[in-house]
Amino acid sequence: MATLAATPGLPDLKVPARELFNIDTDLVVPAFSESDDHVPPRDPDYVFDRDTTLALLAGFMHNRRVLVQGRHGTGKSSHVEQVASRLNWPCVRVNLDGHVTRMDLVGKDAIVIRDGRQITEFQPGILTWALQRPCALVFDEYDAGRPDVMFVIQRVLEIEGRLTLLDQSQVIEPHPAFRLFATANTVGLGDATGLYHGTQPLNQGQMDRWNVIVTLNYLEHDREVDVVLARCPEYRTTDGRAQVSAMIALASLTRRGFTDGDLSTVMSPRTVVTWAQNATLFHDVGLAFKLTFLNRCDEDERALVAEYYQRCMGEDLPAERTQPGKR
Repeated sequence: MATLAATPGLPDLKVPARELFNIDTDLVVPAFSESDDHVPPRDPDYVFDRDTTLALLAGFMHNRRVLVQGRHGTGKSSHVEQVASRLNWPCVRVNLDGHVTRMDLVGKDAIVIRDGRQITEFQPGILTWALQRPCALVFDEYDAGRPDVMFVIQRVLEIEGRLTLLDQSQVIEPHPAFRLFATANTVGLGDATGLYHGTQPLNQGQMDRWNVIVTLNYLEHDREVDVVLARCPEYRTTDGRAQVSAMIALASLTRRGFTDGDLSTVMSPRTVVTWAQNATLFHDVGLAFKLTFLNRCDEDERALVAEYYQRCMGEDLPAERTQPGKR
C-alpha cells in the first residue's frame, strides 16, 4: 500500500487490486484512506467476478463510463457497490424508474426560509449534486429510463461531461473524482424475451458514449456455489455445500429450459440464495422451493420443474406442492 500526495477530494492511497478483490491481476488501484457516510457498507464475503471487477476498476482509475449488463439477480449493482466500498469511494445509486424526472436529476427552484424570510433558492438534483464531488453515481435499470431523462444523462456521459443548467445560466464542471456507472438487463436493443417488461430500446448515439460495456451473467457452477455460501454461512459444511451444489444444478436446468423455450421463468442466483435462506427458516427444502420459485411458474410448467427438482435433489417434490391452491 502506497500513500499519494494528499489532494483534497482525490484518492490518497495506492492499493494492490489482488489484495482488495482476490482476483488475478497486478493492478495497483487508487483509493481513499478515509470513509464517509456515502461509502457502501463492505460485505467481507463478497465474491468478485474478475472481468467485471477489471471493467469497473477501469472506470474508477481512468474515468471511463462503464455499463454493466446482465440477467436479473446476478449482482450487477452490488458489484459496483462492493468495488466502491473497498476503495472507500462514495457511491450513490439511482433507480431510473418511470417516476424519475428531469428535475430530479438537474434540480429546481424551491421556496426556503432564510433569516425568517421566504426566498426562492435553487435545489440541485442528484446528478448536479454528485457531479460536483468525489462520488460514483450508479444508474440502476438504465434501460427503463424515460426518454427526456436519458437525454439529460447523455451530455455527462462524455469524459469532460459539463452539465449546463439553463435556468441558472451556469455550467457545472465535473469533480475530478466523479465517476458514472449504470446497470441494465438489456444492452439497449430492447427485450425480446418478455422477462423485462418496461425496458425499451436506447438511443444508439447515447449507447456509443459508454466506454466500457461488460456482461455479468450466470457464473460457473463452482463460483456460484461460493457466492451462495458467502451469503448463507450455515451451509459451509460438507453436506451443506453438496446441497447448495444441487440447488444450483436445478437453477442451471431452469436456465437451459428457458433458453430452449420450455420454461417462461428462470432461477437467478438471487433466487437460489433466497431458497437456501428459506430452507433454513422452514427446515423443509421442498416447501422452501415452492414458496421461493415454484409458485412463480406457469401452472403448465410446474410438472417439468418438479422433474428438475427430483433429478437434482434426489427426492420427489410432493404432488400437492406442484398444484396451486392445495396444502
